[in-house]
Amino acid sequence: MSRTTVLVLVALGAAIAGFAFSSNARRSAGEPAVVARSVAAGPQTATLGWRETHGESGEKLVFSVEKLEVMKAGWRAEVSVKNGTTTSYEIASTLAQPFGLMVFASADYDVLDEQSDAGTLPPVRPAARYEPQLPTILEPGDSWNGTISAPGALVANGFVRVVFGGLVSVVRPNEALVWISDHTYRLKL
Repeated sequence: MSRTTVLVLVALGAAIAGFAFSSNARRSAGEPAVVARSVAAGPQTATLGWRETHGESGEKLVFSVEKLEVMKAGWRAEVSVKNGTTTSYEIASTLAQPFGLMVFASADYDVLDEQSDAGTLPPVRPAARYEPQLPTILEPGDSWNGTISAPGALVANGFVRVVFGGLVSVVRPNEALVWISDHTYRLKL
């Protein structure tokens, strides 16, 4: 082995040993070890009774969430959307604009606004099942009530918001709406 190779190996060994000693010294000095862990929320059922509206008086879409259930192998939510407008809406629940859940680190509505403006919203946990199926068009005065569900764990202590996927105006197709609930529910362990 050349002298340069030996010096590099000795320096590398010293750096690793120094890191190990300083980490142990910090722990023994009382500094808490930082461990980031995600723990799945345990089974739970919440009766929510949320009702939120979008639009002016006499021209409102009404979004409701009655119940959220978290199970060992997934989640389900009882939701509804009512078209109280004079416009028909195509319900375009797609991978880009699904119905489902979003899990946030905070319940603060300002955080939702900031993340939306910055394009950093958490990913939607899309619904895999709709009972009954969503209508293709939600006509004025009509509503859809059903259960959305999907497999997969949700993070404990996260704040859940319900997402109502793409609603596209039939009259003005450039007008699309994805509603994210104002309300949140904090998931328990």
